Amino acid sequence: MSKVGIIGGSGLYDIEGIKNIKEKEVKTPFGDPSDKYITGTLEGVDVVFLPRHGKGHRISPSEINYRANIFGMKSLGVDAILSVSACGSLRRKMQPMDFVVPDQFVDRTNHAREMTFFSGGIVAHVALADPISSELAKILIDAGKKVGVTIHPKGTYINMEGPQFSTKAESNLYRSWGMDIIGMTNMGEAKLAREAEISYATLAAVTDYDCWHESHESVTLEMILNNLNKNVANSKAILKLAIPQIGKLKKFSAQGALQFAIVTNRDLIPAKVKKDLEPIIGKYIK
Repeated sequence: MSKVGIIGGSGLYDIEGIKNIKEKEVKTPFGDPSDKYITGTLEGVDVVFLPRHGKGHRISPSEINYRANIFGMKSLGVDAILSVSACGSLRRKMQPMDFVVPDQFVDRTNHAREMTFFSGGIVAHVALADPISSELAKILIDAGKKVGVTIHPKGTYINMEGPQFSTKAESNLYRSWGMDIIGMTNMGEAKLAREAEISYATLAAVTDYDCWHESHESVTLEMILNNLNKNVANSKAILKLAIPQIGKLKKFSAQGALQFAIVTNRDLIPAKVKKDLEPIIGKYIK
């Protein structure tokens, strides 16, 4: 059975049927992950959970150690990662309480975030034309339909910097670009997961219409958090159906992503870099 990673809020971890729950601390060459990993099993499938913002939501999107989070998942043998995230909608048809499984990302962060494992003497260029793994997206979409929620099977997620929300000018600009939903965290995860040859997909829960919508003035943080809490229950129901199906997969689209991506002369890669990245590059560089 394949091993499934879940990155999201701490409310996701009490999925009905999860057994053998344990906490595991993981050290990485890139520093500490957001928190301890929580391991368990669901219908015989090994699952690894990580609270993206740490327990108690104490880490800002700009301060998350994305490299450590994904490296820890790789070290624990995860084959696929499902990212459960709140998002704002830039389209009327994508309403609060809906779910979106985006198929594309656009990066609008300020490049202060470390989003690659390949630096300090090693360079790799992985293909990211299709950042979401289609085999995972299909399972999430089917699970959402079975749960009975409105789930949109595609869309473009624009990753803003945050932690502030958009200005109206920004929100309308993103709409004019054809963006569908907006969030603050998933681009770095998708990039790093691909470098680590881990298949990745996002289950985005719409909490609000961002600030472009005429109802914006009546939207409060309390309303957003209330929608988020309702979406947690639906997210858990979707994951409960999706995880066993992903566990049955034998192949993942991210496997082999590094096969032709490392361009550095093998003899010139520093020994420490080889050692640090061994879980990721070990099968290609001895």
